[in-house]
Amino acid sequence: MSHLFESLQQRSVEFRNRLVVSSMCQYSARDGMPEDWHLVHLGSRAAGGAGAVIAEATAVAPEGRISPEDTGIWNDAQRDAWKRIAGFVEAQGAVAGIQLAHAGRKASTYAPWRGRGAVAPAVGGWIPVAPTALAFDAHYADPGALDRGGIARIIEDFAMAARRSLAAGFRLVEVHAAHGYLLHQFLSPLSNRREDDYGGSFENRTRLLLDVLDAVRHEWPRELPVWVRISATDWAEGGWDIEQSIALCRMLAGHGVDLVDVSSGGLVPDVTIAVEPGYQVPFAARIRREAGIATGAVGLITDAAQAEALVANGDADMVLLARELLRDPYFPQRAAKELGAALPVPVQYQRAW
Repeated sequence: MSHLFESLQQRSVEFRNRLVVSSMCQYSARDGMPEDWHLVHLGSRAAGGAGAVIAEATAVAPEGRISPEDTGIWNDAQRDAWKRIAGFVEAQGAVAGIQLAHAGRKASTYAPWRGRGAVAPAVGGWIPVAPTALAFDAHYADPGALDRGGIARIIEDFAMAARRSLAAGFRLVEVHAAHGYLLHQFLSPLSNRREDDYGGSFENRTRLLLDVLDAVRHEWPRELPVWVRISATDWAEGGWDIEQSIALCRMLAGHGVDLVDVSSGGLVPDVTIAVEPGYQVPFAARIRREAGIATGAVGLITDAAQAEALVANGDADMVLLARELLRDPYFPQRAAKELGAALPVPVQYQRAW
């Protein structure tokens, strides 16, 4: 019996297996609206057999987009555009999820194939916001520091995005607090130099994330799960690290979180990371063991045996794949065959299996 293809129950939601399509930006929206590309991209991976499909980092406000081509869910037109996509994903047997995000000081940048650095307001960009007026690097715009009113609006934006996500038909919401985006910027002392009750101490630096989670949970039904993505370490001296991550994760269940999706890095440039297959898995394993919360593992996981071992060994409860699923949307079907597990095939494709 494959551990990877065992179902998992969280609240009222049953995931048919432990393979999850990780949130991957497509930089293919206009005015925050998901389009046919997003339907095909996400829908094909649901048909491929994943247990859950998480839509890309979706901005809770216009200025929260990483690029002008990012998706959003800050208005009802976007909500309605997501309905078709979430409905198709669910019809294929996968749980439809959405990642709610705000890029903070890493906002208003070019899509990767269009250039590097900041998109100026004169050509469709905007002035980003951050906990402190510190740019990510010389190629990024100088952000404006959020005042208390701005922080309150951020919290409300996440809450309203959760409300719209529910109306769009999603059954899983993930709050993005990783990769150097806004909530991560508040967590790390390298980017958060505030002297009010949102900066300084560990308690203060975690306050915004916990406030956001409470606001999201207020809008999100008790019977549906909430996940959080974190960067377990900044890979930089004096920054956010695994010990602080464990301390944070010990609190998350009390704020309605069901799983921590464990990544790393992204806060500061030019760090040295020893990248190898599964290099981030030990972070997920430690958090699961020491914080007592379910975790998802991600990062250079590329074959069925590797993914199976992560779940079988108790390193993580879910395995999130990104680039491997860009190469092969039907990786779950192939993995199931390799592991001798049963995974339903869409009737339209059964003649090939």
